[in-house]
Amino acid sequence: MRRLILANTTEFALIIVTILLCAGLSLGTDRFFTVSNAFDVLNVSAVNIIFAVGLLVVLISGGIDISFAVAASVVQYVTALAVAKLGGGNWAEGFIIAGAVGIGLGLINAFLVWRLKIISIVATISTFNIFFGLLMFFTKGVSIYNLPDWLSTRVVFYEHEMSDGSWIELTLPVVVMILCCIATWFMISRTTIGRQLYAFGDNPEGARRFGINIGAMHYLSFGWLGLMAGIAGLMQAHYAQEVVPNALYGRELDVLAATVLGGARLGGGKGSVIGCVLGVLLVSITQNGLNLMGVSPFAFKMVVGTIILIAITLSSTRFDKLLPSAMKSSNPTKSSRQGSVRQ
Repeated sequence: MRRLILANTTEFALIIVTILLCAGLSLGTDRFFTVSNAFDVLNVSAVNIIFAVGLLVVLISGGIDISFAVAASVVQYVTALAVAKLGGGNWAEGFIIAGAVGIGLGLINAFLVWRLKIISIVATISTFNIFFGLLMFFTKGVSIYNLPDWLSTRVVFYEHEMSDGSWIELTLPVVVMILCCIATWFMISRTTIGRQLYAFGDNPEGARRFGINIGAMHYLSFGWLGLMAGIAGLMQAHYAQEVVPNALYGRELDVLAATVLGGARLGGGKGSVIGCVLGVLLVSITQNGLNLMGVSPFAFKMVVGTIILIAITLSSTRFDKLLPSAMKSSNPTKSSRQGSVRQ
């Protein structure tokens, strides 16, 4: 048990903080601790979680990207216009177009970082402004409300009316989010590519000497985030039933903070999908609880920032100091091996 906790310190810290937070919020409002509200939080969080698992791959590889939310806005608009040209389109065409455009925008970032040797944060700050400027210039800030039926009609896989009259719904964005999480987890945890990403993020020079294709790592990580951004943009358009050019503007910092909160290291070489999901959910649960309690939206950022600070502090605390002595292992060499084995 102790080894399991020490191997997943951040995840266990987030679970503890989330449980304590839910307990506190449930005392503030009786509407919070309900099944229907839990599904509401999940539905609202789906797009940000898709963003986060894409960003996780870039962070693991040692890079950083803050242009993905704007890229998703571009994808929304391009996809809406493209399917209109195709006579309305369908979900298959929508996913193909959104994914292709998203990957293309991600590869632009990879090209700037790998070929032009621009620091990733500088490159993506540039593309953030370029993408958004071009989007607003060509669209003139005009939203698209006349979407095809397949995109604007809500897709509900499961719904059930509770005894109190509320409804629980499992919607398409949540199902797509789950699939994106599984795909990302499989790639970084069960493939050679994933091990190479961790190795590259942890020690780029060592990875290069070991024969890992550094250029491929850049294109793969930024391309994966582009794919996730494209899918998230399509899901946001489906959820909102409209395409607003600046609807996703500003989400990048929230998602980045939640992903780092989930254990992803800005220096690269560390991070997990479960930690990433827990980080996003912790922020969403906080915002949801404060909203139900009638707290002013202007206080959201302050309170969420405090929660993130507390969670990161707890995740940095050595859990072996908090565990009962009965759970401590008698093996004195266990800590010396931790960190020598990477996912």
